[in-house]
Amino acid sequence: MPNAARLRAAAPAASVLLLLSSLLAGCGGDSGTTADDGDLTRQKLSWQDCPAPSPAQGGGSAPSPLPDGGSWQCATMKAPLDWDDPDGATIGIALIRAGASGAADRRIGSLVFNFGGPGGSGVTTLPAFGEDYAKLRTRYDLVSFDPRGVGRSAPVECLDDRQLDSYFQQDATPDDASERTGLMDNTERFNAACEKHSEKMLPNVATTDAARDMDLMRQVLGDDKLHYFGISYGTELGGVYAHLFPKKVGRAVFDAVVDPTQNAEQGSLGQAKGFQRALDNYARDCVSQTEDCPVGDTAQDVKDRIARLLKDLDRKPVPGLSPRQLTQTAATSGIAQSLYSQDLWEYLTEGLTQAYEGDGRILMALSDALNGRGENGEYSNITAANVSINCADDEPRYDAAHVQKKLPEFRAASPVFGDYLAWSMVSCADWAVAGAAEHPDVSAPGAPPVLVVGNTGDPATPYEGARKMVDALGPGVGVELTYEGQGHGAYDSKNPCVRNAVDGYLLNGRTPKAGTVCS
Repeated sequence: MPNAARLRAAAPAASVLLLLSSLLAGCGGDSGTTADDGDLTRQKLSWQDCPAPSPAQGGGSAPSPLPDGGSWQCATMKAPLDWDDPDGATIGIALIRAGASGAADRRIGSLVFNFGGPGGSGVTTLPAFGEDYAKLRTRYDLVSFDPRGVGRSAPVECLDDRQLDSYFQQDATPDDASERTGLMDNTERFNAACEKHSEKMLPNVATTDAARDMDLMRQVLGDDKLHYFGISYGTELGGVYAHLFPKKVGRAVFDAVVDPTQNAEQGSLGQAKGFQRALDNYARDCVSQTEDCPVGDTAQDVKDRIARLLKDLDRKPVPGLSPRQLTQTAATSGIAQSLYSQDLWEYLTEGLTQAYEGDGRILMALSDALNGRGENGEYSNITAANVSINCADDEPRYDAAHVQKKLPEFRAASPVFGDYLAWSMVSCADWAVAGAAEHPDVSAPGAPPVLVVGNTGDPATPYEGARKMVDALGPGVGVELTYEGQGHGAYDSKNPCVRNAVDGYLLNGRTPKAGTVCS
């Protein structure tokens, strides 16, 4: 995925499985308005049954009814376009909720979710995971939102669908001067399109802006404290919120934790190590099965064959999803997508098996899921939002010469993903807006305990980031919980130990002992 500063959170595994099974079988955005009375904290939300997701949210059908027969409700919250001018123009922030299912006198308040990215639509993701959070719903209204620049919340627009198809066919790991020039030219065209179509939004999509939106949301929802569940990039957003509003933090959980001490280069290198670790785990698992692993005789053989496949695809792509071909870049992003969840490993095995025989459909379907492309050829705006938010946040700007110097280090970290993630660092070159900082400030003195959950096998947010988050939050704030598992995140693994610890904290305020390990 050449234009993402770091690999973003993948599509929910359930969504990817639905897309693959189909293959194998054959609310907001009112930018430029002004608040009626000038006090946005006093606005009243108009909750209504949710419509079908917009193309920018990923399309599809309206969310299914809740198990108790109720419906998901959506509303639009007005927020300042520019938080430095809070009385000026506003944008609409799209919200979704499922009201608490338990007794009214047991209700704690709202539990706000951010599922990561940056650039993921919470309005579409929360219903996809609704059953996983049914227990939490007994005492909370479950709430999520499309952060500014995402989905229905004044979405950033860059390239159109046809242009994105071409963009994702490019060679994102150049081997010579001509290919390097092509990559940088494509990056420049992408970034120029973002500026052309979204000039007003680009200076106003930083994580600090989204954190201020969440505090406004807390007030509009009627909560004294923000009870929060952040996943992946959502942990960075939660940490920034805690830094800005430490006294307003309620019960908060950070799962699949971003290392807040790293800059963009360090984050990309960390992901190279994390995805390689996950691929090692996949390879060992495949050859340990009772039946022969169809993609290699030993774990090293599995990885060697994958590396050879990618080199072969660099020279000669194979048919993918017509009329597109499976390129080296598409195969790499498809493999990365499959490592976000152990549930997808069987599809990786089948996709590799087919690709070795010249059929790239499964790996391309996985790549499409990562890039936000639907079966109808329409893309969500996750790529545009991801790049825009990362570039607004990250101060460093990297050019091709810098990447070339760093390639040996990235290749040592991962023979499969090193080049791919190293070259992703050029995504903010010539970006129209300066980045905010080297890395986010999440220090939160005076905040209550925050439960920080790290997964030892997490590819996208490597386990080491959990300890770094605990330390950065400051003494007495972060409480670390370790899950010895696979995939991105811990709670949605359905591990009973993790579930009991998180549920006990959010529902009853029982903070687990720091250093607890679940396996």
